[in-house]
Amino acid sequence: MHSGKGDRPASEGQIKKTRTQKESTHMNIEKTLIHRGGCLCGGVRYEAAGTPVVVAHCHCEDCQRSSGAGHSTGAMFASENFHLQGKTAQYVLESSRGNQVTKLFCPVCGNSILGSNSAMAGFVTVSLGTFDDSSLLTPQVVVFARNKKPWDVMDESLPTFDTQPDWKPADGI
Repeated sequence: MHSGKGDRPASEGQIKKTRTQKESTHMNIEKTLIHRGGCLCGGVRYEAAGTPVVVAHCHCEDCQRSSGAGHSTGAMFASENFHLQGKTAQYVLESSRGNQVTKLFCPVCGNSILGSNSAMAGFVTVSLGTFDDSSLLTPQVVVFARNKKPWDVMDESLPTFDTQPDWKPADGI
């Protein structure tokens, strides 16, 4: 016997409503998380809102050359959640898959800020080293491992792909 409103079992509609409210609250909390960063000289600053779609290590030859290291590490955000201030320059290249890749960098200090890829329109991948505090961002995947240099050691527990997997941001991790 149920004596009060709080003792009644929840109906399926109430459960769905509660779940939707929790998901909405969770999404609002995630969206209010602001990651700030910028270039070496301070001429370019940015804010990225929310949780990245993915954080990835990339060993493609273009990332190796542009980073000056064995790989680049980037956090992907929806473009609508990314806001940039300051003057930037860009370099556009064609990837090995035929996609247009645009790299934005500071024209004063040369610091690479982000990249975008025509195959993933509506998203930018921000260079992890440019965040004021990147300690909350954890790499989740390694791509283009076929180009990995023997001296560039990665966490072996991360999912690793020889090339860029056929993945879209909407697929999730």
